Amino acid sequence: MTTHIDTRSVSDFTEYAYLNYAMYVIMDRALPHIADGLKPVQRRIVYAMSELGLKHTAKPKKSARTVGDVLGKYHPHGDIACYEAMVLMAQPFSYRYPLISGQGNWGSPDDPKSFAAMRYTEAKMSQYANTLLAELEQGTVDWQDNFDGSLTEPVTLPARLPNILLNGTTGIAVGMATDIPPHNLNEVVKACIRLLKNPDLSVKQLAQSIPAPDLPTTAEIITPKDELITMYETGRGSYKMRATYHIDPNQKNLVVIDALPYQVSGNKIIEQIAKLMNDKKLPWVVDANDESDNANPCRIVIELKKGKLDIDKIMSHLFANTDLETSFRVNMNMIGVNGKPEVKNLKTILSEWLSVRRGVVIRRLNHRLDKIDKRLHILAGLLIAYLNIDEVIRIIREEDDPKLELMNRYGLSDIQADAILDIKLRQLAKLEEIELNAERDHLEAERAVIAEQLANPDALTALLIDELTADAKEHGDARRSPVVERDEATSLKATELISAEPVTVVISQAGWIRLAKGHSTDPREMNYRAGDGYLTHALGKSTERLILLDNTGRSYGLDTVNLPSARGQGDPITSLLNLASGSKIEQLLFNTPHNIIMASSTGYGFVNSINNLDTAQKAGKTSINLGDGTLLPVALIDEADTLVAVSISNGNLLIFPLDDLPQLAKGKGNKLVNLKGDETITAITSLSADDSLVISAGKRTLTLKPNDIANYTGKRAGRGAALPKGFGKVNAMTKLIKDSE
Repeated sequence: MTTHIDTRSVSDFTEYAYLNYAMYVIMDRALPHIADGLKPVQRRIVYAMSELGLKHTAKPKKSARTVGDVLGKYHPHGDIACYEAMVLMAQPFSYRYPLISGQGNWGSPDDPKSFAAMRYTEAKMSQYANTLLAELEQGTVDWQDNFDGSLTEPVTLPARLPNILLNGTTGIAVGMATDIPPHNLNEVVKACIRLLKNPDLSVKQLAQSIPAPDLPTTAEIITPKDELITMYETGRGSYKMRATYHIDPNQKNLVVIDALPYQVSGNKIIEQIAKLMNDKKLPWVVDANDESDNANPCRIVIELKKGKLDIDKIMSHLFANTDLETSFRVNMNMIGVNGKPEVKNLKTILSEWLSVRRGVVIRRLNHRLDKIDKRLHILAGLLIAYLNIDEVIRIIREEDDPKLELMNRYGLSDIQADAILDIKLRQLAKLEEIELNAERDHLEAERAVIAEQLANPDALTALLIDELTADAKEHGDARRSPVVERDEATSLKATELISAEPVTVVISQAGWIRLAKGHSTDPREMNYRAGDGYLTHALGKSTERLILLDNTGRSYGLDTVNLPSARGQGDPITSLLNLASGSKIEQLLFNTPHNIIMASSTGYGFVNSINNLDTAQKAGKTSINLGDGTLLPVALIDEADTLVAVSISNGNLLIFPLDDLPQLAKGKGNKLVNLKGDETITAITSLSADDSLVISAGKRTLTLKPNDIANYTGKRAGRGAALPKGFGKVNAMTKLIKDSE
């Protein structure tokens, strides 16, 4: 006996299994259905609560009771996952219109996951949830077997409102995801009514009623209008939310944040601000505290330095660098009427939901019509009995089979005969007959209305509009998230909002840097570490960038706010800059609107701008090619300067026109003097024709008057003339401006 075994390749089996799993995740776990806007687990939670009698008017029951029913009857998955889905529907800061009203600890905006265990919390359905369930038992939806076939559950709920847009949802499936933002009920209903009246409306026209999402927070939506319209036209995009703030009326240096973007934690904001402060990227902030309480659900206080600060610019800086401004992705992917996942635009969503709603209402009306017809049939039989009450009583008392006799005598149906036989003696009063006639007339009038609604599409549309209007009146509220146009948030440089104060920057021989306020400090008299001492310093303003030059010709830039105070002995410059091995900072100057002369000891130089030396790179940048030489102290060029003075190690001095030097951003430059043998340049400076030149050689100084300077004037790349005896080793040259003599 041989048994045939069906075989498949591993690839075929894997593909089949993966596709089945993918479809299961998409259809039964991750994506909501357009009809009620719910995922399967959410739908089962709501239905299970309705079966437990947990209406909004009922007394709440333990959440564990609900979770147990959901798992045992409809959703055999993890209890924690089920409870978390339940918690989400109960959090007013997560759902725009919560489906569950909870008692106990259901989490907080700062920590939505901090909810208590399900054995401690209690829950019932919210009043809004009634819009999903009110018509459930009226023949409005299809039913399916539960997982073991022992019970039935609704395929979807007969939502009276487009919950898919009102509460939105997020989810990750296999190969796709969904991010549908919540919206305002009144706005969505208004758009639905407009679409019912005019099905040809465009998305742009519908966006007049639904300008943007509406989140359960009063933070601002700042996305431009045209981007929001594009988002609704495509079903994809994003929108930005920005925190709102005000200035404390009593303390002008306190900024109070009173609303955060959706699902942004106040604790996280405090952490982000603290990190910026530690990284010295927020020099204007003294402190930040979260003072939120029951009276003020969101109150984050930022203390600024006292003084004249542009608070709006500081907040713009915070918006750009923290979650005080957050972008949210939109991907309106859902299970449509056709049972397939699809990204839909705003009009498609509303149109498709309205078609679902129209179908639900038609089914409800037909269900009601059927009940009316059955009741009218019974009433007709009862009224026949009342018209012949004496004979009916006789038949019931005397006949062996009164039911059959009644049916034959008066042409009654089986149901009518049973209704007559079920009449109680006290119902035989004349008043009861009057009530039966009144009930019949009322039902016939109702039947006529329903018949007209079913037969006339315009009448059905009017009914839909009336019901939407009534639900909006009962459950609607004002928009919470204002739509505001704001300038784009931008990061600021640390110096942009600091007051201009005089500062002195000092660097030691060992490379330790510090900053002292004012210009009165004598850097040479400061305390230095053992074995260390003064190297150089620079005078400037707190708003100016500090330029540093090393012995290799590289330049660096720093904000003064990032420098340690001179109250201590400073920090190693290597903690602020990435210096190459063997490199050492030798010169400091502030980034002022000056040109400078940069020169090497080998006799080459050029004119540069201080601004060209600045860089944000910690490793700096090459500013001059020194070759085998060393970098001379840079010389600041004043507007009146027209000459360049260069001293040679042999004791010569050459003065030539400043215009003979090229202006470069970096490089080697042109030859300054004609050097011979081991000669080098010892000093360089610029001056005007009216300035005197002070030459220092050791402890000796020589002042050359303007008339004397002519003796050393020549062409660039010349040799100049010899200085007086004793000035063979010039170590410095400075100009003496005429007015200061």
